[in-house]
Amino acid sequence: MTNIGRPAEGQNQWYPFMDRPAPSIVDGVMQNPPVVPVNDVAPLPSSARFVVVGAGIHGMSTAYHLAMELERTGKGTGSDVVLIDKAGPGAGATGLACGCVRNFYMTGPLHAILRASVEVWESDPVNFGFQQVGYVSIGEENQVEDYVRLNESQIASGYPSDLYTGADAHRFLKGLWPDFKTENCDVALHEHRSGYAGTHMVMWGLDQKCRQFGVQRVYGVAVTGYDLDASGSVAAVETTAGRIQCEQVVVGAGAWTPKHWEWLGGPSNLDVTYPDGHIEADMAMWTYWRLLEGEVFLPSGVDYRTADGRDGPVLHVELMNTPVYGRDGEMIQDHVYTYTRYAAERVGAPGLQGGTIPIRMGSEAEVDPYGHLSDAYQADDWFPEYYCRTLGMLFERFEDLEPYFKQRRNGGIGAFTPDNVPIFDHVADNAFVIADSNHGFKMIGVGKLTASMLVHGEKPSELRPFTLGRYADGTTFGDRNSNCPWV
Repeated sequence: MTNIGRPAEGQNQWYPFMDRPAPSIVDGVMQNPPVVPVNDVAPLPSSARFVVVGAGIHGMSTAYHLAMELERTGKGTGSDVVLIDKAGPGAGATGLACGCVRNFYMTGPLHAILRASVEVWESDPVNFGFQQVGYVSIGEENQVEDYVRLNESQIASGYPSDLYTGADAHRFLKGLWPDFKTENCDVALHEHRSGYAGTHMVMWGLDQKCRQFGVQRVYGVAVTGYDLDASGSVAAVETTAGRIQCEQVVVGAGAWTPKHWEWLGGPSNLDVTYPDGHIEADMAMWTYWRLLEGEVFLPSGVDYRTADGRDGPVLHVELMNTPVYGRDGEMIQDHVYTYTRYAAERVGAPGLQGGTIPIRMGSEAEVDPYGHLSDAYQADDWFPEYYCRTLGMLFERFEDLEPYFKQRRNGGIGAFTPDNVPIFDHVADNAFVIADSNHGFKMIGVGKLTASMLVHGEKPSELRPFTLGRYADGTTFGDRNSNCPWV
């Protein structure tokens, strides 16, 4: 396997971006640094109209769009918005994300969320690092009906895609990549507006936009709790730098969401009612899953281009009845599940980044140290071989990739909801929580929709299905034919 070396002890996992800082120690725990340099940081004010917690994709998108909409409508200025993060842009899951932007969901209401999100990606693709190369999803015969419904729902939501089945799917895939192996690939969906984005580039772009619109960016300050009044509303946010009174709070805290949820008085367990009437009693509000992702160099002379020389689309393949065998002939997994995209900006050379289904952990996890810094949450030993073998099963050009796997730390965890679908809802009457269930990066538009709600007082239609109340009223999601919680 290829080792990129260790320029400094423990630092080969940090992607260089200008003068990005090294990890720091807080209370004896090493902290992920922001993924971009931090400049012009504001002190914590004593009060604000809006406090946004978390400088990941959701918090930064909310702060930027909120500042922009306040100015556009004459209802305020960017200085009305305070963005708080204990480190800075992208220090959590956003900075480690694979960066795929897709609308492949068997949960139909998510299609409108992704339509709104791609509109944001398209609004400034250069500063957001958005590569609109498309997205191709492939399944076996047992998923054909799911793909048909999914395609119809995408079209109805204003996000058209092309669907191919049987021999047409084989012709489509061979037309894209002549060396593609179509065995067991019975259905394919092609999303033209999708693609991927560089995680560090979008953090830089959003941070610049927050600065340009006058958001008070308070980095290096951690939220430690919320002061709730007698009615349960947030009177102030408590931080390591003091107390800030506020009118409205938005929480976009990623894997740290369960702690903020607890501070805000949200339930830790609940009864979950499904559309067919059955009830799962006393389910945990949050379940942590451990991510399995990594990177691989492309050998000399090997690329990820299509037959016409274009950058290849992001690829997602789930073959639920096709096992994956290792070099020794032993079965690694009884199914194929892989996603991959071209990732030179992450690999540091021509290469690919991708992963497979995360590992369910349970309702408790030590979130700090996070991601690459945590010894407990690294990808399993079998993952590099599995990822490379699945690519070799699909492409002739990738039949011997394992020696080129990039050996470095690739840890990460996420907090998932009871039905593995996001919650976008108030947990207190003035505290809105963006709980993305680890779907976050691609959903940059949730921040714009949240900002619209805060300025205009009406919840956009795209956000309405994703309430906490769905678990009680029987509109719980979960009708998905997949091994993976992300569909």
